[in-house]
Amino acid sequence: MRIAVLGGGNGSFAAAADFALLGHEVRLWRRDPAAVADHLAAGGTIALRDSAGLREARPALITADLGAAVGGADLVLVPLPATAQEDLAPRLAPHLSPGQVVYLPPGTLGSALFAHHAHRAGVRDVAFAETGTLPWLVRKRGPYAINITTRAVRLPTGVFPERLAPRALDVIGRAFPGAIEPCGDALSGALMNGGPTIHAPLIIMNAGAIDRFARGGPDFDIHNEGTQPAIRRVTDALDAERIALREALGYGPPHFPLAHHYAKEGELWMYPRLSHADLQESNDWREKLDLTRHRYMAEDTLMGLPLLLSVARLVGLEMPLTAAFAAIGRAVSGLPFGRSLESVGLGGLDLPALRKVLHDGFA
Repeated sequence: MRIAVLGGGNGSFAAAADFALLGHEVRLWRRDPAAVADHLAAGGTIALRDSAGLREARPALITADLGAAVGGADLVLVPLPATAQEDLAPRLAPHLSPGQVVYLPPGTLGSALFAHHAHRAGVRDVAFAETGTLPWLVRKRGPYAINITTRAVRLPTGVFPERLAPRALDVIGRAFPGAIEPCGDALSGALMNGGPTIHAPLIIMNAGAIDRFARGGPDFDIHNEGTQPAIRRVTDALDAERIALREALGYGPPHFPLAHHYAKEGELWMYPRLSHADLQESNDWREKLDLTRHRYMAEDTLMGLPLLLSVARLVGLEMPLTAAFAAIGRAVSGLPFGRSLESVGLGGLDLPALRKVLHDGFA
């Protein structure tokens, strides 16, 4: 299968390496021509280390030409932070062709945003989909080297427009065999995103320690020292508000409760059993955190939580913890909120009208 992978971060390199080693034709796009030239000069490969050892992957194409990467691709994978979507969506739209599938893991309802720009560009019959997490727990260990701690085994996926779901899920399923679980429309997929309920308490409740570390304090890992019982109780309570919103909108189970990610038994979450322990042992998340720039703040807290509140207003649901963490995040970072139904082209709709657009697409 021909797969375009957009971006140069952890998820993009993991996707490019994994898909290339599986025999797919991979085109890796990076927006910086200098970064592309440097990568090609270094051999054009990606060193992938995981539980199977060290392997070398070679994408078929590494380019700064978006059209060259996307043209003729069956699947366009966009494992980029939601903060990059506003810039990329209008740039990508003119390069899309009927029949293609665009997959955002995760999306923060970016699937609707990309579809909105495609519609405005006159592009039709393209399916956009999103899931609840990045399919890899991964960190770069060099400019062209990555360490994959684990891979997702359950990826609840929603499609925009939902009427194109059979085709979209077939294509995505060939890239992630055995891992894709249909969960309905794109909003359902967006409400599976575990990032806001995991990461907002982690970065807000550890803000003091993060600030101290940034000024040269002791070594700090937000998933080790930062994940304490008090914070876990808050993440479960925050996640309960997400699940209540799904239920208020009429979405059925499974809701992928965050508690399953940490549990040693019971139903699997999106990653394999004990993946959080593996993440902690890897020490790959022992990193410098900037409260105003890190994606746990900029993406999950200031985009993910306000999106939940925007949807909750449609059904009159109060989400006090969600509202509190969003407000505190804005105060700590000094940054504005960045995602709502309005910002992805779905503003001004009541619930029945929203459901119609989610199923049929933009008229």
